[in-house]
Amino acid sequence: MSERKYFGTDGVRGLVGVAPITPDFVLKLGWAAGRVLSKHGTKKVIIGKDTRISGYMLESALEAGLAAAGLKAVFTGPMPTPAVAYLTRTFRAEAGIVISASHNPYYDNGIKFFSSEGSKLPDAVEQAIEEELEKELECVESALLGKAYRLEDAVGRYIEFCKGTFPSHLSLEGYKIVVDCAHGATYHIAPNVFKELGAEVITLGCEPNGININDQVGATDVRALQALVLKEQAHFGIALDGDGDRVIMVDHKGNKIDGDQIAYIIARDALRRGELKGGVVGTLMTNMGMELALKNLGIPFVRTDVGDRYVMEELKRQNWLIGAENSGHVILLNKVTTGDGIVAGLQVMASIVGSKMSLKDLSDGMTMFPQILENVRFQGDSNPLESDVVLAEVKKAELALGEAGRVLLRKSGTEPLIRVMVEGEKFDEVQAYALAIAEAVKQSC
Repeated sequence: MSERKYFGTDGVRGLVGVAPITPDFVLKLGWAAGRVLSKHGTKKVIIGKDTRISGYMLESALEAGLAAAGLKAVFTGPMPTPAVAYLTRTFRAEAGIVISASHNPYYDNGIKFFSSEGSKLPDAVEQAIEEELEKELECVESALLGKAYRLEDAVGRYIEFCKGTFPSHLSLEGYKIVVDCAHGATYHIAPNVFKELGAEVITLGCEPNGININDQVGATDVRALQALVLKEQAHFGIALDGDGDRVIMVDHKGNKIDGDQIAYIIARDALRRGELKGGVVGTLMTNMGMELALKNLGIPFVRTDVGDRYVMEELKRQNWLIGAENSGHVILLNKVTTGDGIVAGLQVMASIVGSKMSLKDLSDGMTMFPQILENVRFQGDSNPLESDVVLAEVKKAELALGEAGRVLLRKSGTEPLIRVMVEGEKFDEVQAYALAIAEAVKQSC
């Protein structure tokens, strides 16, 4: 299969106003996707977006492209990515489309697709869409053009779905929770889910204005959440990212609980209840502490490349149910078809309530290895990963760390960044090697 020109690891993404995130391209993308995905006869495509100001422009362009291909656009308004996956499945739509750049700043945006089953598109389907993009746009005849509708009860439907994943015999009554929605797509959903399950909810990052999404709030920056949890003396906090497919939590002492720890808590609780099926899928970034903690419980563990689509592929191959990235993508295939921050958070809360233990106590069962991640921006077609200077620094670190540590360098799939990760038993040693390798990468760019 030839290399894809537009699709990255999570749809089409980039800087708004710069190709491919322009109205003319997105119109053509809607048309091309409509031609490829229109197979089930419903002619409906569910379209959701996060709270970026550019979402208005891009959903109009998508609507025009889909209409030209003869498909109906069904708009949900601001809606988390996993909610669009759920609604696509519920309404038997041809596909779901999310206008979002997830955890990126407001000036980026993107388009990602879900199949009629609520799963991310296979590479072959994305390739077919790219092939359509090379053709001249041809409108269907006027009588067959698509129309546009608004799905009025989308929010209520998704709130009820989320609540339905929380055990019916349990309640969040008596728990004080801080909920950080990153000024993103969950701002009108997540607080209501937890309130309706009985919790006292204090909100953060629930006032989107089009440009403050992910800005010093949410799953990518939990400092404000940590401070508010401590100030309010809350039992715990939960942070979602701009499109709601990532979750990071904070315990009552202000400690960050990442995606690895969340998956560990969920897997251990399933084991305790006798409901664990198979093992856990992580990525190359998964903390070694999680691997060891699962091994001590007798729970199988495998790693994939970084990216939730690869975690999903491995889960299906193994026929397992739990997968996660430490960044907060947590996939629970007995509940959802994609990463869902609210649903994953609810399963941790069920473990807290059911075990009568604090989030801190639950996470203490897993000892995290110090892990330092340095991001180095690069331009052009240079490949610092092949530089002799960089390779020498990596070899030096690997020899020193031995089997008690790891070094990982990779290009980001969503931004022009080289990610340098070093992990080991001693923080100072790990930090020193990470900084040395990052400096070598900078010199090679």
